[in-house]
Amino acid sequence: MSTYAVTGAASGMGRAVADQLRTAGHTVIDVDIVESTVTADLSTPAGRRSAATEVLERADGRLDGAVMAAGLGPAPGRDRPRLIAEVNYFGVVDLLEAWRPALAAADRAKVVVFASNSSTTVPVVPGRAVRGFLDGDLEKVLRTLRPFGKQAPTFAYAASKVAISRWVRRTAVTRGWAGAGIRLNAIAPGAVLTPLLDKQLATPAEAKQIKRFPVPIGGYGDADQLADWVVFMLSDSADFLCGSVVFVDGGSDAWFRADDWPRPVPALRLRSYLSRMRAFRR
Repeated sequence: MSTYAVTGAASGMGRAVADQLRTAGHTVIDVDIVESTVTADLSTPAGRRSAATEVLERADGRLDGAVMAAGLGPAPGRDRPRLIAEVNYFGVVDLLEAWRPALAAADRAKVVVFASNSSTTVPVVPGRAVRGFLDGDLEKVLRTLRPFGKQAPTFAYAASKVAISRWVRRTAVTRGWAGAGIRLNAIAPGAVLTPLLDKQLATPAEAKQIKRFPVPIGGYGDADQLADWVVFMLSDSADFLCGSVVFVDGGSDAWFRADDWPRPVPALRLRSYLSRMRAFRR
């Protein structure tokens, strides 16, 4: 049996994943702000350092995989953009960078990061905020979002999910990850029935907006079914899965961008790709 770290394991999809892994006989080191084996506040650098260290101690320096399900949605609040940024992006990147040696010590470790279909379905996401995330510059992110006022949490959420998806894609194929045998991928759910969505549906204005959103097959996702996908992405059957962002959203992403993906490699960028390939092989 294997040892997995699961963040956001106290509720929603994170809890469903942790439950399934435990039922299958695996050891789960669950991380959350409440009711967890490792209790930590991922919205602070100190909390992230504490979580990273304690998980490594409990795993004895070896992790067979990790599931990064902790996240905050776009609720109102002046400080909400900062909290979203800290948890949704830095709460993934900081922990995974700290855990990378433990993942490399395992045989064919698998990591699944929770992205979102908001990364492709929210319009006018500020590119400067996305670049701020990827540069590790929280203040740049917050300065970019400030002019959006009450809409700042929505754009903070979408930008964090765009950025973490790109981080996964960029990082997964590097020598330190793919070259070390670690499979790093992301799952991008749509609207899934969790306590967060229940709370949004209980608010008339938010419920109206959610119900108007196009979901071609209708309805909402089920947390246990999303957990099935994650468990598959952690399995031996996913050995050839690397750097993928898997959309499980009832067709919303396809509805918005049926012709936007896939696209062939632009000829002007081919030299850059070949250079990266040679660097990886070295």
